Amino acid sequence: MNASLKSVEFERPASSGATCVAHAWARVPEAPSQEERAALKAKIKRLLVERDAVLVAHYYVDSDLQDLAEETGGCVADSLEMARFGRNHAAKTLVVAGVRFMGETSKILSPEKRILMPDLDATCSLDLGCPADEFAAFCDAHPDRTVVVYANTSAAVKARADWMVTSSIGLEIVAHLHAQGKKILWAPDRHLGSYVQKQTGADMLLWQGACLVHDEFKGTELGLLRREYPNAKVLVHPESPAAVVELADVVGSTSQMIAAAQTMDATEFIVATDNGILHKMRAAAPGKRFIEAPTAGNSATCKSCAHCPWMAMNSLQNLADVLETGANEIHVDPEIGRRAHTCIDRMLTFAEARKQNVRASGDFARDGALFSGVGPA
Repeated sequence: MNASLKSVEFERPASSGATCVAHAWARVPEAPSQEERAALKAKIKRLLVERDAVLVAHYYVDSDLQDLAEETGGCVADSLEMARFGRNHAAKTLVVAGVRFMGETSKILSPEKRILMPDLDATCSLDLGCPADEFAAFCDAHPDRTVVVYANTSAAVKARADWMVTSSIGLEIVAHLHAQGKKILWAPDRHLGSYVQKQTGADMLLWQGACLVHDEFKGTELGLLRREYPNAKVLVHPESPAAVVELADVVGSTSQMIAAAQTMDATEFIVATDNGILHKMRAAAPGKRFIEAPTAGNSATCKSCAHCPWMAMNSLQNLADVLETGANEIHVDPEIGRRAHTCIDRMLTFAEARKQNVRASGDFARDGALFSGVGPA
């Protein structure tokens, strides 16, 4: 099957604090016919067994890939749980349907395993907008600050950090560091950083990155949509702008939003995150209605239209191809992996000391309490 290319604009911050519009590209896979879909699914299921492989998929990828992961004993989750699931699974090969930093995180936690991805060029605007060399210079210019990075970063950026944060542990770690009198250097998402800063009162210097998808949600248009659906609850990911977060009934991670959709009494929800999550929401809360939050105003065009163009690069065809050929293997320099593992392990140790789970069990009603704050993409 063929794939076309599309141009993608994103904000490119610099260590000086300035930002500019940068350009990247994404492949657009050709949609298979119903017959091709069925044949590819059967082939993938067979190859997973033959290759001693397990499939882990992010909530934002194509619904066929999410279903395949669950049908074959894999998992559908956020980036950190994808990596942890793969580390704890007996399979020797982990196939990661997501974007590149997720594959790298899996390799960091499972250096002895073979990590494959359907498309190694599937990236992330937060990752692209935080190059390791420029970020290192930013850190070097502020040596008095503790470096805290979000999961949506490259292995090299994690290797420069003191802490990695994700899920429910993000607010608690920053509050802990603030209580110790530490000043924070935060990267890469400025909206998420501002949200954490507002909640904790910490002294935080923010890298000025943004998620291509969440940055496009509009507060004014969301308010107008809410008037159309006065009984709908608004679910917002904290990578969204402050004007959007202020209108939320629930602010939280992917898993928290799914839990809210399942457990709240409302039957209508306006959802401000990547629309790939709606597949899992509909499965978790059948009979409820989910409405996409607006990403552009009147007469405006959207860049992502609520779906990450790089998540969309994951397809049945390229998944089948990598299983068949063993191509698209993720490699992380061992020294970078060792240093990156340190900042991840520091988070996990902190969580264990407080007996706080930082992963989801799959029971959304129970897991909702785990994601009371910031969460991974």
